[in-house]
Amino acid sequence: MDMFGDPAIWLPWTFAALMGLSILTYVVLDGFDLGVGLLMPLTREDEKDRLVASIGPFWDANETWLVLAVGLLLVAFPPAHGIILTALYLPVFVMLVGLILRGVSFEMRAKAPITQKRMWNSAFFAGSLMASLSQGFMLGMYIMGLTWTLPNIAFATLTAVFLTVGYSFIGAAWLIWKTENQLQRSAIRWAKGGIWGLVLGIVAISAATPFVSTRIFDKWFSLPEIFYLAPLPILSGALVAFVWWQLSRLPLQNDRWSWTPFAAAIALFSLAYGGMAYSFYPYIVPEKITIYDAASAPESLFIILIGTLFVLPAILGYTMLSYYIFRGKATALRYD
Repeated sequence: MDMFGDPAIWLPWTFAALMGLSILTYVVLDGFDLGVGLLMPLTREDEKDRLVASIGPFWDANETWLVLAVGLLLVAFPPAHGIILTALYLPVFVMLVGLILRGVSFEMRAKAPITQKRMWNSAFFAGSLMASLSQGFMLGMYIMGLTWTLPNIAFATLTAVFLTVGYSFIGAAWLIWKTENQLQRSAIRWAKGGIWGLVLGIVAISAATPFVSTRIFDKWFSLPEIFYLAPLPILSGALVAFVWWQLSRLPLQNDRWSWTPFAAAIALFSLAYGGMAYSFYPYIVPEKITIYDAASAPESLFIILIGTLFVLPAILGYTMLSYYIFRGKATALRYD
């Protein structure tokens, strides 16, 4: 346990990195299938089955990453788990209701008679909207220090709207890659609108984060720290310009480069997430508890790490295998 140095340092850091990776993976993977659900009202009736089929093999497995992230938070950082979940109890409840509603409506719409299918389509959209808004609200409250004041609630509400639009963008980017013909052309149009919601969300969060504490302000604007952060907005701006250029060209012959908007969307989310991680590290509860203060005993963390080294490759392997098996364009949804 001492071979990598002080276990009271490297074990909390390792678990924070694993939890951060799990959260980012969940945001990207479940973000696009929530985004697809948000686009449900914009599609024609004859396109809705194809839209749902594009996420059919993936949507439930994507939520495994949320379970992993919350599980790591519970076992590795118990005090932080109690503080965060207590402060965010209501939006977490709304998110879970939304995810349950999505799951039920996903299955029911496939077997429901035509007269009830529209109701289940609406329920699928409502579940996606509830989950997206609640996740955005939790993000805003976390940035503002988990304190329930009117200005913080207003900021969290704004963040909820922007993250929801951002999810619709990555969902549209997924549909550009996985669909064709009229639905693909519609997805290109939706992505052109959705990307600006994502940009506004990143700008709003970036504008608020330095003022959360003087420590974060100094990490952003002091020398030489400013040079560590500078590549993130530069790369983000370049990615936005690249995505807009690609969207103006798509669809191309033989469906070339249809995957690029989705890849760029993943990169944009990752850069924004990286900026947040840089800003708040080493705190797991903003400006209150560090990962080292909240960590379980090194002996416990080491045992948990051994189990994680078995679980994480299994989840990664299953995820990669499912995306490989169901590669290519989405086909008609069938429950024979």
